[in-house]
Amino acid sequence: MRIEQMFKDDINRTINGVVQVEQETERVLIQELDEYVVTKELKKHFITLFNKYSDAFDSKTNDIGVWISGFFGSGKSHFLKILSYILENKEVQGIKTVERFRSKFEDDPATFMLIDKATKGETDTILFNIDIEGSINKDATAVLRVFAKMFYNHLGFYGEDLKVAKLEQFIAKQGKTEEFRKTFEEINGDTWLNTRESFAFFEDDVVETLKRVLGMSEEAARNWFNGTETVETSIAQLVSEIRDYVNSKPDNYRLLFMIDEVGQYVGDNRDHLLNLQSLVEDIGNKCEGKVWVMCTGQEALDEIIKTRQDEFSRIRARFKTTLSLSSTSADEVIQKRILSKTPEADKELQKVYEEKASVLSNLLKFNRDDALQDIRGYESPQEFSRDFPFVPYQFLLLQKVFNEIRKHGNAGKHQSGGERSMLSGFQEAAQKLKEKDENAIAPFYLFYDTVHGFLDGAIRRVIERCQTAADEDRGIKQQDVAVLKLLYLIRYVDSDIKSTLDAIVILMTDNINLDKIKMREQVRESLDRLLSQNYIGRNGNTYNFLTDEEQDIARDIKDTSVDTAQIIERIGHLVFGEIYDKKKYRYQIYDFPYDQYVDGTAIGSVTGGMKLQIYSIATDDYEKQDLRLQTNSKGQAIVVLGDGKYYECIENALKIRKYVKTRNISQLPKSVQDIIRTQQDEATKYENDALDYIKRAIESAEFYVDSEHIDIKGGDAKSKLDQALEYLVTHVYYDLDLIGENANDDSDIVTILTQMQSYTPGTHPNSGAAQKIEEYLEMQDMKHITTKMSDIQSRYQAIPSGWREIDIAAVVALLIYEQKVTIKYGGMTIQPNDPKLPDMLRKKSEVGKTEITKRHVVSPTKMKEAREFLRDFLDVMDVPADEDGLIAFIIEKFTDLEEHYDSLNKKYEGRKYPDQKLVWDAVRLVKDVLSQKSDNIALIDKVVNSEDALYTMQDKLKNIESFFKTQVALFDSAANFVESIKNDLDYIDSDEEAKHALNQMRLITNIFDGKTYDYSRIPELNELQSTVEKSHNAMLEEKRETLYEVVRSCLEEIHKNAMVNEKTKAISDKADSFYTQKKEQIAAEKSLALLDGVSVPMWSYKDQATMAIEAAMAPQVEEKPPVKGSDEAESPKKVIIKKVARQQMFPAKVLKTDDEIDAYVENIRKQMKQYLQGSDGIQITN
Repeated sequence: MRIEQMFKDDINRTINGVVQVEQETERVLIQELDEYVVTKELKKHFITLFNKYSDAFDSKTNDIGVWISGFFGSGKSHFLKILSYILENKEVQGIKTVERFRSKFEDDPATFMLIDKATKGETDTILFNIDIEGSINKDATAVLRVFAKMFYNHLGFYGEDLKVAKLEQFIAKQGKTEEFRKTFEEINGDTWLNTRESFAFFEDDVVETLKRVLGMSEEAARNWFNGTETVETSIAQLVSEIRDYVNSKPDNYRLLFMIDEVGQYVGDNRDHLLNLQSLVEDIGNKCEGKVWVMCTGQEALDEIIKTRQDEFSRIRARFKTTLSLSSTSADEVIQKRILSKTPEADKELQKVYEEKASVLSNLLKFNRDDALQDIRGYESPQEFSRDFPFVPYQFLLLQKVFNEIRKHGNAGKHQSGGERSMLSGFQEAAQKLKEKDENAIAPFYLFYDTVHGFLDGAIRRVIERCQTAADEDRGIKQQDVAVLKLLYLIRYVDSDIKSTLDAIVILMTDNINLDKIKMREQVRESLDRLLSQNYIGRNGNTYNFLTDEEQDIARDIKDTSVDTAQIIERIGHLVFGEIYDKKKYRYQIYDFPYDQYVDGTAIGSVTGGMKLQIYSIATDDYEKQDLRLQTNSKGQAIVVLGDGKYYECIENALKIRKYVKTRNISQLPKSVQDIIRTQQDEATKYENDALDYIKRAIESAEFYVDSEHIDIKGGDAKSKLDQALEYLVTHVYYDLDLIGENANDDSDIVTILTQMQSYTPGTHPNSGAAQKIEEYLEMQDMKHITTKMSDIQSRYQAIPSGWREIDIAAVVALLIYEQKVTIKYGGMTIQPNDPKLPDMLRKKSEVGKTEITKRHVVSPTKMKEAREFLRDFLDVMDVPADEDGLIAFIIEKFTDLEEHYDSLNKKYEGRKYPDQKLVWDAVRLVKDVLSQKSDNIALIDKVVNSEDALYTMQDKLKNIESFFKTQVALFDSAANFVESIKNDLDYIDSDEEAKHALNQMRLITNIFDGKTYDYSRIPELNELQSTVEKSHNAMLEEKRETLYEVVRSCLEEIHKNAMVNEKTKAISDKADSFYTQKKEQIAAEKSLALLDGVSVPMWSYKDQATMAIEAAMAPQVEEKPPVKGSDEAESPKKVIIKKVARQQMFPAKVLKTDDEIDAYVENIRKQMKQYLQGSDGIQITN
């Protein structure tokens, strides 16, 4: 059966692939209405829209915006137009539009009733494509001007020119429209409607008409006609006119602005979006549901405003009703309008599928790596019959192809009239196959012709040039053109389907009985021919269409040269940076560094240890001969990579990178910039593919390790390299097993050094390793070569040992413990118990400063002599017999002595004690012994040679040791007491016994340099101090009693008149407080000299207090005012008081007889009388 005969409707009938909103012929209208398919999705949209629309008849609303979105070719324009037909409900050939839809809602009468209700009132629709009706110059008010134009056109005015439209509007308001038109026709000879679009050429006719109809003067009419001012309108003015218009109609009247391609027109232009927002908002607020605005756009409203969410949140609120058309709706329309089959054809096709289901499955099954899961073939007989001759994947894929072509390849992206829809695409492809039979399948390239006409010239030229080359047989065949068309179609949908050879074969499939193997070879040959002539490019296993500019750039890239060294370096980065990024190979607990090479070139730093060499296809075949590889692999692992496209991929990637660097991209045209960016993406893909190819090349590689051609077991690339290095380690590091016990941290080293782990010499698990190091040190000693610990570390970490640095340190610790080596640091011999020794054996900053030598043994005779002396000198029995133990013992004990004598010496600070020089001498002697601790032999000699000096020192220090243990407290007490009474020596002199005792104490506690001190007299200090204290205390008590009597005398004098009045009482109370403090001071004071100074202030305070009381007791004399009229007021008489110091009046003197007393007093009396002469009183002061 021919395909043409299978369809229920004529496949050759005229169907408008893209419904243009301005199409209005009756034939087109009837076909559109009758063939319109109401899909399940559309039915939901009808319900949503008409529910909202119907509610506006019952209550006022400002939510009058409707936004219809859908992908390119989804039928949104058609849906908008059908809505305009339904809502306007015109009668066509005697049938109302709504009635034509009754059958389409047979299964949903409720929805039809909703639609029927909404169309009962009078409705006018203003349906237009804003891209077509809008002006070329789109300024900020472009949307407003299009609305105004279409509204005035609807009213019958000339909306194209607002000046003319406003004139017509004014004439209409005067009710003179018919008169104006008739008069103009009489004057001009042609109708106004035919002439108004070019009215500027008929000035005289228009002026004369205005004079006759409106009564304007000729001057006024010509001024209007020739006025250059631009007639503008505002949103508020236009909306007010629209409101006035709809309010002049019945209450159930509705006016609908139905605008196609608004999304494309406004785009992301801020001014246009805000203009649309303000217009819809004002219409909603002022017209209250009588005027609606319905718009279409290829993007949802949220996508249009997504970059300015904060600024355009209000526009979303203006379009609360949003309808989105998906691909399923388009698929259903195509299947019903184009592909619907006759019963006979349906039966025949289902039979074909049942017979060839397995063939079809194999023929149309994509690799999962090549296509998304929903890019698929047939799954049932019903699906095969429904979609035939097309394949299910084509519906989804073509939709995405159209979307991407609109973005990338459309010559007029905003010109809807030039676009073709999916509907026309499937019809035209079916028409091309109409002569085929039931075994035919539509290859995907057939859809190219649908879009060819509106593609960019650069794209069309490539296809046309290829077609010409095929027609003229210039290295291109007709199938090559089909492949090229296909590659263009899927150029921008690589996220859905990859243009691999296998995928291309499936997309090119045109018959069920196709020989897929033969077809694959034919397609491969086509791709090779297209590649050779730069029509297409290749990235790994994918192929891509190239425009003219892309072909030029591709040729330039191809001609760009890249050094082999750069490719090798990149291979090294991929192998050692991505696939096998270990810098060290771990074997058991060991981490072995290895040098990385590719084709003889080092990758990264070189350590001189193991080597892992990668041979790529860049290495000469001579170097890859088996015998040569075995020879060259001594001490290293060589990996000869298997074949693969890794080298070509890396070379292509590097060529692109190099080419891009030579171009000043920012200065190039945008189209070239886009191509270069695409090439950069291609370079990244090449690099990713190269990584995969290298992995496979390692998996299939030949391995040569330490002069052997070995067979590596299965596994991935990383696993195989691991196995090669493991084999290399076991053959290169043959002394590795000498380490029988591994150390974990410094504590294990300390355990060995401190003998915490006992064992018989030579039986330790690491004794073999220790012997290796000992032999090396013996050899170094024979050569008189200084050996550092850093030398040991580097030697035994390298081949053939490979020991860890901590294990090497542990082996050296074992040699130290067995007293076979000597460690020196800074010229000093380090003892095993030194806490810093582990750092000296391990730490990088220390090993270069640490010297290790074969030990030279101390003389046994000297050892014995030193031990015997130390037993006696230190009074100990247990002195170590081994050299290290004895040295450590000497250092420990003499360090203790040094610290002890230092502490004794510090006790002399701030105090004069006897024999400090002896302590200084002891410190110097001990330090002298310890100065030899860096050399075991020298230290033993020093101890032996210093025996006499040490014994002498010990004897001389016995008194000092005893003094600080038992006598220093008594000595300090006596010395402190002598110091405390130094101000009272004159008083002590009056007591001969106390005076003698104090002098003896001073003799004992005073230390004189160079004089032998008599320690035996220190015990006398107790009795001597007691004698002096007893006498001194008696004197203190006598002095205190005298002062207490002064206190009593002073208070008695003050208290005499204390209670006269409040002031005298206050003075008395203050005096009581003062003398109480003085009594406390007297009781506490321990110095006679200081007590002598207490009496004077007390007498002085008494005098001041009594004078204050006398003043408080004196009567208050009121001052009399001066007598009026007197020349002068009497001044009060001034009282003269002379002040005399107490010390002057009462000089200090010892009085022994009555006569001396009388004479002393008489002298005072005479002086007082002399001072009183010529004064009113005497004041004795301190």
